[in-house]
Amino acid sequence: MASYLQIPDDEKGHDLELFCVPRHYESDLDKVIIPHGLIMDRTERLARDIIRDMGGHHIVALCVLKGGYKFFADLLDYIKVLNHNSDKSVPLTVDFIRVKSYCNDKSTNSVRVIGGDELSNLSGKNVLIVEDIVETGRTMQTLLSLLSECNPKMVKVVSLLVKRTPRSSGYRPDYIGFEVPDAFLVGYALDYNEYFRDLCHICILNDQAKEKYKV
Repeated sequence: MASYLQIPDDEKGHDLELFCVPRHYESDLDKVIIPHGLIMDRTERLARDIIRDMGGHHIVALCVLKGGYKFFADLLDYIKVLNHNSDKSVPLTVDFIRVKSYCNDKSTNSVRVIGGDELSNLSGKNVLIVEDIVETGRTMQTLLSLLSECNPKMVKVVSLLVKRTPRSSGYRPDYIGFEVPDAFLVGYALDYNEYFRDLCHICILNDQAKEKYKV
């Protein structure tokens, strides 16, 4: 089973005034739950684990947009550093896909994969799917089902966050950064209707902001 850092349900978090938070978001957030520095340290360790398990293979790193782009970029930077400084190295190429399953703060029952017709290019390859957050797991299960039809050689999934929720299908990624409470999280490219991607830390969104930015 994948190791991870657990953020408990009763985690008090950190006061916003202790961190650099964009002034235009200060009234929208309850607290900082995962500071940027902790995200980076955990991402570095995930890169080491991936190199350990998949080193020596050509890997296609598949970024799930939009929320995964920041984690994807930082993870690949750490993998590149390890490639330069360790016995095992991973030849890397990259690809991108967009998966949409949210409206406002609610997960919908339908999953749209944008760019799925290009998955056929992954036939016979070792694929590392890089995701920002797994909640119910159904979105990732849908993507994995589509990918399996293309006959990749190997598929591993790394997710920065896994939400602890009774709505979970039971799916767990191969690599996990943090297990987090069942709250709506934003920052570090996680959004609410496209806002908050420009926030460095992962924070809990307050109820007033959900109404403020609702579409």
